Amino acid sequence: MANLIYDSAREAFLNGDIDWTNDDIRVILLSSGYTFSAAHDFLNDVPGGGVRVATSAAITGKSSTAGVADAANTPFTAVSGSQITQFVIYQHTGVESTSRLIAYFDSATNLPITPNGGDITIQWDDGANKIFKL
Repeated sequence: MANLIYDSAREAFLNGDIDWTNDDIRVILLSSGYTFSAAHDFLNDVPGGGVRVATSAAITGKSSTAGVADAANTPFTAVSGSQITQFVIYQHTGVESTSRLIAYFDSATNLPITPNGGDITIQWDDGANKIFKL
C-alpha cells in the first residue's frame, strides 16, 4: 500500500471539521492486525486489543503552509507489545465514534519495528510535503 489521507478526512478539511493547527491531533501505532479501508472514517473502525500498540499525546508544534501539514517529532514512551507495521494520525475528540481518521502510513523509516519497552519517536519528513499535503 502507500501512505495516504483518508477520503473522509479530505472532506472534513474542506468542510472545516478538522482544524490541523488547533485540534487535538494524535498518532496511534498499529500492528499488522489493522487492514486499511477507504471506508474507515473514525477511530472505532480501528480494532482494539493487540492491534493498537501505543497512542501518542497530542501532537505539538503543528503548522500548515500552502496545504502542507507539519509538526514536531512525535514521541511515544516505554512502548511494548506487538510489532508495529503502520500508524494512523487522527483527530482526538475523546469519543472513538467522532475521532476522525486523518492519514494512514505503512511506509516509513524503521517500519516495521518491534517494541522493546523503550521510547519510539516518529521523525516527520523534512521534505517539501512534510507529514502530508492536501
